[in-house]
Amino acid sequence: MPSAIRVLVVDDSIVMRQMIKDALSAAPGIQVVGMASNGREALRLVDELSPDVVTLDIEMPGMNGLSTLDAILAKRPIAVIMVSSLTQAGATITLDALERGAIDYLTKPASKSEAPLVFGHELVRKIRFAAGSDVKRIVRLRKQRAESFRIAQPVVKSPVETGDNLPELASACIAIGISTGGPPALTSLFRELKPPLPPILVVQHMPAQFTKPFAWRLNSVSRLTVKEGESGEVIKPNHAYVAPGGFHMAIQGRAGSARIRIFDGEPVSGHKPSVDVMM
Repeated sequence: MPSAIRVLVVDDSIVMRQMIKDALSAAPGIQVVGMASNGREALRLVDELSPDVVTLDIEMPGMNGLSTLDAILAKRPIAVIMVSSLTQAGATITLDALERGAIDYLTKPASKSEAPLVFGHELVRKIRFAAGSDVKRIVRLRKQRAESFRIAQPVVKSPVETGDNLPELASACIAIGISTGGPPALTSLFRELKPPLPPILVVQHMPAQFTKPFAWRLNSVSRLTVKEGESGEVIKPNHAYVAPGGFHMAIQGRAGSARIRIFDGEPVSGHKPSVDVMM
């Protein structure tokens, strides 16, 4: 019988720590081996308890989540899942954490009643995935990418490259759907893409507050123009459109004048936005 996945919970809120522990207690094959209220305590417990997975709050007093993440991964490769607030600032820090080597992230529930349902289900799923990941390889590759971005020259977009007067490219589009591990992979991809290219549509499974900062980040590293998609917007060559979190994105109209359609609806395959809807 396989041993249980050992989880260390790190959060400065006693309510949140208990919420995570309760959500995991009913999951077979998962054991909460310890809880920490700050980064320094977390580092001590990582040494003492040797957890397989750490859930790590992003915003903590003193040693914050990013500093704690760096210190944990400097000790040894451990699967870390960031737990973030549903704010734009939280989204930006979460994206930084993923590029530094965190395996995944989860947003905090809006209310305590949500925890046993959506939050608890997602937490268990992500912990099981993280425990089976090749953390050492993931951390090494992400650090290599981060270093290459650090020494690379700033991206300069020229009007010729980002122009949209390319009718031969407007009759088709590229569709990209991605989930776990998507942000660092897409950042690497968009840094390499060069005009001329057809319009690109991206569905990344993310909460509403995360997609706009993510689009800004992609735009900052790419020679393409990257933005969050807007309903009714005509798709253009050398542009990429990220589906807004909490809504589905599809394309309607004829080739050459197709427009983005953003609409609400039930989650498809458990996601909104859904790759299935876009495709």
